[in-house]
Formats: sequence, structure tokens, C-alpha cells
Amino acid sequence: MSSASSSPYTKVQFLQRQAASLLVYQSVLQGEVGKTFIELLQAIRYSDADGRDCLQAYGNYFQSLAAKQQNWEEYLITQILRDENPFSKLAQQTDFMDLSPALIAACEHDLQVLQNLYECSSAVLSEWVQAVAHLPISPVVWYQEVDGVSKGHELPLMEKLQQLENWADAVEDLAAYYREFGTGLFAKYQALRWQKGKFIGIQYPDAVKLSELVGYESQRDSLLKNTEFLLSGQVALHVLLYGSRGSGKSSLVKALLNEYGKRNLRLLEVAKSDLKDLPEIVEQLRFVPQKFIIFVDDLSFEEDDDAFKALKVVLEGNLTSRPANVVVYATSNRRHLVREFFAERPSPKDKDEIQAWDTMQEKLSFSDRFGLTLTFEGADQNIYLQIVTHLATIAGINMNQEDLQFQALQWATRHNGRSGRTARQFIDFLKAELMIFGCQSSEDNT
Repeated sequence: MSSASSSPYTKVQFLQRQAASLLVYQSVLQGEVGKTFIELLQAIRYSDADGRDCLQAYGNYFQSLAAKQQNWEEYLITQILRDENPFSKLAQQTDFMDLSPALIAACEHDLQVLQNLYECSSAVLSEWVQAVAHLPISPVVWYQEVDGVSKGHELPLMEKLQQLENWADAVEDLAAYYREFGTGLFAKYQALRWQKGKFIGIQYPDAVKLSELVGYESQRDSLLKNTEFLLSGQVALHVLLYGSRGSGKSSLVKALLNEYGKRNLRLLEVAKSDLKDLPEIVEQLRFVPQKFIIFVDDLSFEEDDDAFKALKVVLEGNLTSRPANVVVYATSNRRHLVREFFAERPSPKDKDEIQAWDTMQEKLSFSDRFGLTLTFEGADQNIYLQIVTHLATIAGINMNQEDLQFQALQWATRHNGRSGRTARQFIDFLKAELMIFGCQSSEDNT
């Protein structure tokens, strides 16, 4: 910038010093948007003669906001609400009055700093870039309307910060927010998976809803009741959903997220190959405010499987107490989860285990270690047609009932048999056919 005494120069220098002084909220500025913001301040302060580096830095900043579909102000507050730092982590586990005074003071300092950065809007930055680059007009300012619906529980505190003269006054409200809603990935995502030793957020989870699932009402009601126990802080049972393929076991578990996600429920998918990490996973979830369903799909074990031992520890417990906020919901097509072979059946041979029957019974009874077992029998014709009719209504398919049922039965015969999955596939195909070809002759195209 041309003059060290100019007002923009002084302001930029002040903001840079402020950003460098953060004590616990440094990671707020370590994302892509935060980095381009800091780089833009640097470019404004030390721009070359024609301002090209400043213009490039502004373009990078603009692009990072556009990629996030957020304004600078919205982005900054969202980062504060989700930031994992010593204050936000301890606030989830400790009453505010018991937090270290030094930690509270550091948080108050950082909130004042972040408020100064918040007030450096994209419009202000655009004007500074115009001055530095000697442009006739200021560069385009990125702006995006805040979607209050998508913000959910973040919105009230976001609006409060926007109205406060001094953000340091919100430190206790911020601690209460962390205690109720948590931070990091668990605050950002409702669905996650454990992959390569870490949690990964799922941005677009399955949108299946409970209202779409029919035919197994008693099983659904039992699972809903157990999930309500989990959400209310009562002791909830681990659940095994066992039964025929395509009967909707997995869909029922996934639908719980769309029913209860706004009540702090999280669905964590763990593959069978990663079950060896289950004790570690559970310990990482112990002190966070969300309630977790660990979802294991298509569960079965081989002999001497490490995953078998790890899951057994979680289901039965050990010296470590069981977290009240975690349950395991597993689906399987096998009633006995551990495969048994005829060769394993005890017979009086040399060097055989003396108590071989006990070993075999331990394998066969593993499913009993789940507190609740829900059985999904194969769909008969009446249930299958009931599911088809229900899905057709949801899909808005206006079709003669007899024709619909005839085509549905034809589809089941030619494809995968009668099941909820088959019904869903038939309706998806029929809906697409009617939309594109405007005909009702699905049986002719199967």
C-alpha cells in the first residue's frame, strides 16, 4: 500500500496483529476461507505497484466463499460454533463455573478478536482492493442469503452474536451451546462412518423416511421405543435386526436418522472389517453430547475373528463402564452370527478340546448378547402388495389397482422375489417409465 499512514493500511495491520494473537481459536482461520482471508490482508498491505497480487488474492478469497456458499460473517460464526479447542471440549464435560478462569479469559479475548475480523466484511475488503489496485469500480462482492432452516440449532446463537456489541459477553452462552450440541464433525454431520482409523462425515445420507416403510410395524415400534430410551438418557439395548434379505432392516435403521437427527441423534456406520476398532470408537464417543447408533450392516463372523472379540467386549462390557450415549444396531441375514461347520461339532477324538460343546454354544449364542432381537420374516404376497401400494401412493402413481398389483407380481416373479427391496425397485422403475414413456406396461419391459 502506498502510504504507511493511510487508514486502510493501519486497519489491515491491526487485523493481522489481532489474528496472530488468537489463543484457543486459532483453527477457526485454518480452513480454506480463513487462509484466503489472511492472505488477502497480506496482499493489501504489501501489494506491488499495479496491485495484481492483491487482485489475485481477492479472487481466491471470493472463490473460497462461493465454494462454501456462505458469507464471510456466516462462515466465521459457524467455525466458532463448531471449533474443537480446549475451551469447547471442556465446556462439553464441565459446568461453566468449574472451568479455569484463565481459559474463560482466553476465550473472551479470542471472541473480541474474532468480532473485529467479523466486522471486516467482504464489502470493506472490496473497497480496499479497489484503492490498492487503482480500479474505477470495486470488485464484485460475494453475497449469499443465510438459510435459516439449514442452520437449525445454530441459528439462535448466531443471531445473538450478530446483535451483541461485545462478543466476550457471550462466553457463557457459547459454553452452554457446546455442552448441548458439541463441536467438530459431530456438530456438522448427522451421519458418519469410521474409516482408516478416523471419523468421516457423510454429507448426503440416505433420505429414507419411516413413513415409507410398511409391513413390519411391531418391529419398527420396538426399535423406535428403544431409540427413545437412548435419546432420553435411559438405558437402551443393543439391537440385532435379523431376517430375510430385502426386508427393510437397513432402511429402518437409516430412517431413524431422518426421524431423530434434530434431537442430537447421530448414525455412525462401521464396516465389519473395522469392528476391531470398536472399543476405541466407543471411548471417543463417551464424553460428547450427541447420542450415537453404531450401525453394522450385514453382520456375520468367521472362526477366530478379531471383530467377533471386539464386538463381544462392547456388547458385554469389561472393567470400563458402558457409555450411556452409545448403542449398537446390527443387521444380519443369519440368526447365528458366527458360522458353524459340521466339522466343528464335538466328537471324541485325540487332541480335541474337552469342553468343545461349550465353545460351540458360545458361538451359537452370540446373537443373544444383543439385548433386543427383531425378526423380519420374508414378505408374503399380501405384505408385498401392501408395500407396493403404499410406495405407489407416495410416488404419486395414479394407476388402476388391479393393473398395479398384476405388474408388481410379474416383477417379483421375474426378478428378486417378494420383498420390500423388490417393491421399491419396481416402483422406481414404474415411476420412471410413466414419466418418460407415459405408459403402464412395465411387465412388457422387464
